[in-house]
Amino acid sequence: MSRGEDRRQAREAQSDMKKFYYLFGAVAVIGIGVVGYNVGSSVLGTAATAPIELNIENDEALVELAQGVTKGDLDAPVTIVEFGDYQCPGCGSFALSVEPQIMGTLVESGRAKFVFYDFPLISIHPNAFLAARATRCAADQDVYWEFHETLFRNQARWSTASMPSSAFEDYAEEVGADDGAFSDCLNSDRHADVVSANMELGARMGVSGTPTILINANGQVRRLNNYDFQSIASAVESLTSEPGAN
Repeated sequence: MSRGEDRRQAREAQSDMKKFYYLFGAVAVIGIGVVGYNVGSSVLGTAATAPIELNIENDEALVELAQGVTKGDLDAPVTIVEFGDYQCPGCGSFALSVEPQIMGTLVESGRAKFVFYDFPLISIHPNAFLAARATRCAADQDVYWEFHETLFRNQARWSTASMPSSAFEDYAEEVGADDGAFSDCLNSDRHADVVSANMELGARMGVSGTPTILINANGQVRRLNNYDFQSIASAVESLTSEPGAN
């Protein structure tokens, strides 16, 4: 792809997401806002398994609530963002093959940080919302990324279950979480607001499928059509070599 075409795509992506581009610089440091919400009929038993209604006053409040999970140096000059679905086969392939290359080559070197936002496609993936909440419960015990990888590695097992809670509890124990605390979190509506806000943020940014990969560097946000590692690395190189890049 030519440099001119790269720049055209960058301009289009920035136009599409102009009012949200700042989140990529702020995502790792802003706090979770206190935003009211109501639990709707999307609670099966005691575990929230679908999005809940949010009372969000403005875009800034939405960004504050819709916390992605970051890996890498918070001050890294490039931010690689994924909107993903734990039940999505393409996301599983990305997590197990491309994500390790991103971590080993771009994140560990300090060149980029990686941020994951939940975007469960609930119309076709009925277990995806609960899976996203489960990862947040794992994050409460500082084992988010271990659980994240374990869910994708075992996707074929739990994705077809009528209620995958027991599988998620097994995985939590496997990665070293306290099973009682994890179970209490999972079988509640905890983090349903954050996952729902992630979904709303993605929808407002035009995300319609998963994985959706976006890269921010030097105030420019680019949405990638291809999410293989070479495409990501090339986009990072292109954005950081633009005139004015640090």
